[in-house]
Amino acid sequence: MDRRIALFTALALVLASASLSACGHVDGEPLTPAPRPTGQFPNIGYADWSESEPAYRFYPGDELEVTVPSATELNKSVVVQPDGRVALPLVGPVMAADRTIEELEDSLTRAYGQQLLRPQVQVAVKATAPLKVFVGGEVGNPGVYDMAGDGDALRAVIQAGGFKSSSKRSQVIIIRRGPDGRAMMRTADLLKGLTDPRGADLVPLRRFDIVYVPRSGAAETGLFMQQYFRDLLPISFSYAINGFSN
Repeated sequence: MDRRIALFTALALVLASASLSACGHVDGEPLTPAPRPTGQFPNIGYADWSESEPAYRFYPGDELEVTVPSATELNKSVVVQPDGRVALPLVGPVMAADRTIEELEDSLTRAYGQQLLRPQVQVAVKATAPLKVFVGGEVGNPGVYDMAGDGDALRAVIQAGGFKSSSKRSQVIIIRRGPDGRAMMRTADLLKGLTDPRGADLVPLRRFDIVYVPRSGAAETGLFMQQYFRDLLPISFSYAINGFSN
């Protein structure tokens, strides 16, 4: 595997993990610790690509509708705050980040159960925060981008300044964290998306996906440490400074 791809992947996974995986404890259980960057980036063994859609997990900026059928005066629309919590009447702030709908409903039902008789709390998603994706390689402005609504790999590249003339548009690399936490990798022919939209392989993106545009021809591995690592390292997420905690 191209060393530049391995280095970009390692850096992007560290940044992504800093925003959710290094989020302290949920219900007293520690979450998977964030990988730490080291002086040596080993080659990454990729898992087989899977299109399976995991259960959605809440993220800061998501808007939720919380309903308590037995006490409708407690029904409320709330936004997941930067610390990962939602503020609710009667029970106070409750951790929502990195939880599925079912997990959050269980947490809220337990919380309200200390005040109400057999509550059954329901949670619905009203709006989601923009997707945060990493775009690197032969694009105009490599970096981390927020994508509103449904995003795909071609839109991410365009948002990152478009393809450079040195890019290999027919073999753009998509890297995604799999269900077991391992990175998965596939390639996409985005050149076809520019010339024949009907046959485009645009690859819908998920939060923290990596879109890497390789060079056409032989890769120049030495440029990565001088350019991309230097340019991307200062990027940080305010909600990851102290992590989420319960």
